Parts: sequence; C-alpha cells; structure tokens
Amino acid sequence: QIQLVESGGGSVAAGASLRLSCAASGLAFSWYTMGWFRQAPGKEREFVAGVSSGRTYYQESVKGRFTISRDSAKNTMYLQMNSLKPEDTAVYNCAADFAPDQSISLRTNDYDYWGQGTQVTVSS
Repeated sequence: QIQLVESGGGSVAAGASLRLSCAASGLAFSWYTMGWFRQAPGKEREFVAGVSSGRTYYQESVKGRFTISRDSAKNTMYLQMNSLKPEDTAVYNCAADFAPDQSISLRTNDYDYWGQGTQVTVSS
C-alpha cells in the first residue's frame, strides 16, 4: 500500500519559517518525482515545487524563499519555507509522479499519489 504522509504545518507570523516533511512508503522512491502543491481557500490547487533525483523546480513566487529536498535513505521529501508571507497560507499536499526520466511536471493530473495535506497559516 502506497502512502504519503505530510507533517510540519502550523500557524506562524509573517517572516517566520516552517519545514514540511513528506514520508513515502510502499513505492520505489527513486523512480518518482516528488512535488509540493498547495490550495488556498477559494483558489485552485497550484504547484509549489518539485524534485527528482537530480533536479528541482520552483513556482516563481517561492523562489529564493522555499527549498525542496529529498532523502532517499529515508524515503522522505522536505520543503523548507522561509520568509513566509500571508499569501502562503494554504493546505499543502505532497504528491508522487512515476517519472523514470526524472522530469518534473507542474500538472496535478500527472501525479499518481497524494498525501492528506497539512495546513500552513501565516498571519500578518
């Protein structure tokens, strides 16, 4: 059974930092591109960042503030979020896309497995 479990969300003030984790089980981690998506109230889900074995890609609004990484020994992906802004408030989901070519898709439909989500709230 494939599972993705997020942790690390919370409520913080603007300018603070949070680190999200996504623990994967039941899949061959190295074959999957991992991604973070978020959905704010009343908005569509959007791509935040993605990581394959050798590459990363970020949404423009988080470049320089967020860092995505993965630890293959732990089958875990991380999202270090610094200088948080109120507009970063959303439910954050991790997702896995079977991608032997190491490509990073920005499209939600390309991702095969999803975590349950973790809430991030940033107050001004």
